[in-house]
Amino acid sequence: MVPDGLWGRIEPLLPPERRRFRFPGRRRLDDRRVLCGILFVLYTAIAWEFLPKELGFGSGMTCWRRLRDWNDAGVWQQLHEVLLTELRGADLLDFSRAVIDASHVRAMKGGPKTGPSPVDRARSGSKHHVITDAGGVPLAVSLTGGNRNDVTQLMPLIDAIPPVRGKAGRPRSRPGRILADRGYDHDKYRRLVWAKGIKPVIARRGVPHGSGLGTQRWVVEQTIALLHGFRRLRVRWEIRDDIHEAFLTLACAIICWRRLHNSLS
Repeated sequence: MVPDGLWGRIEPLLPPERRRFRFPGRRRLDDRRVLCGILFVLYTAIAWEFLPKELGFGSGMTCWRRLRDWNDAGVWQQLHEVLLTELRGADLLDFSRAVIDASHVRAMKGGPKTGPSPVDRARSGSKHHVITDAGGVPLAVSLTGGNRNDVTQLMPLIDAIPPVRGKAGRPRSRPGRILADRGYDHDKYRRLVWAKGIKPVIARRGVPHGSGLGTQRWVVEQTIALLHGFRRLRVRWEIRDDIHEAFLTLACAIICWRRLHNSLS
């Protein structure tokens, strides 16, 4: 079941149910039960059509439609921002630096935002691009084709960090520094990062290992591992990119919820 604390944060964000006054038809399944079905698919990677009805989550198509509709309504992004605000209010968000990295996943059915992977014998794949705070809390995530260069998502991810409240003063959305590996080594992007008032700390190509960035960059690799702990994100099964992105944003919110819940318990 969905924990009461998490459900208490999700329920106010859900769009109201709209029923026809005349001939309203059968009342739709309870939202909390359907969310359990969505999370069951996210955790287990079971195909929608094989979601067991005896679990009481409704049919796979019902869960799929609700995931799509809630994503279109911005529920998952709002949930992520709400949890980031609570984390900052609890002093669990560190904007002194941000860390960025990407990971490739195979796209079994193709679709938008896929491409021939340079690391998987040109098979169709996608990339998960993640930016975290200094402690590994996911701040933003994006999806691209498997053949896209990592550095192309550097500025979009920085711009995607939402304004985070939780403390007195202006919302915070700009880290002090940005840490990245050699895949982001382009002077053009260093200048763009500097222009935003952020110090780029990016390893350079051709320089021997031992820069020391690994002692701080490991948090984003840990976060990517946590994302891929949700089995539905290890392989992209969705043809529609918006459905896969919905799973990505929901998974980021759950990681934030775990961090917040562990601090409160």
